Amino acid sequence: MINLLPKDTVFYDLFEDIVRNVVVAAENLKHLASHFPDGFHDIQLIRNAEHQADDLAHQALDRLDRTFITPFDREDIHELVGGLDDIVDTIDALAKRFPLYHVKGMQPPFLKQCDVLVQATKAVSDAVHKLRKARSLAELSEKLIEIHHHESVGDDNHHAAVSELYNGQTDALEVMKWKEFYEMIEQAIDGCEDVGNTMERIVLKNG
Repeated sequence: MINLLPKDTVFYDLFEDIVRNVVVAAENLKHLASHFPDGFHDIQLIRNAEHQADDLAHQALDRLDRTFITPFDREDIHELVGGLDDIVDTIDALAKRFPLYHVKGMQPPFLKQCDVLVQATKAVSDAVHKLRKARSLAELSEKLIEIHHHESVGDDNHHAAVSELYNGQTDALEVMKWKEFYEMIEQAIDGCEDVGNTMERIVLKNG
């Protein structure tokens, strides 16, 4: 039976607006790391992106409460919005720790992870923009595979970075700081894969 009731397509606009802030936050984290210690203006830009993403997430969830017909299941909308917002929150929390922990220099493996994060968030953004018109998993599969690939590379980078931290040549306090930084950026990259999995489920259920 064909459902002739209109679905609220404004949700797609909100998804796309949130993911734009996800990419902005990742790009500014990369800029901060690449220009350290001269990139602290990027911390405020990341904070701005976090605020905007949070406001948009609240708008989406408020609309979810007030909308009778939604583009797809309510729990999937909630999970997609929450997953995107979580990525920005993690990047923001990470960036604020650099001045808080009095970091003096940047580690090369962290720069590699910033590259992976930017690529992963851009792949997520591409997938979110395809979601509006996707009718089959095949239409998203290329981007979903790309997201999974970036997550796998991020895992490898993370293991190598942590192994290097524990080589006995790094001050114990620095080990504590950087272990946390690496865990947080890995969490952000994993968040991209979580969002990809959510989109995969959405298309499979609604295709």
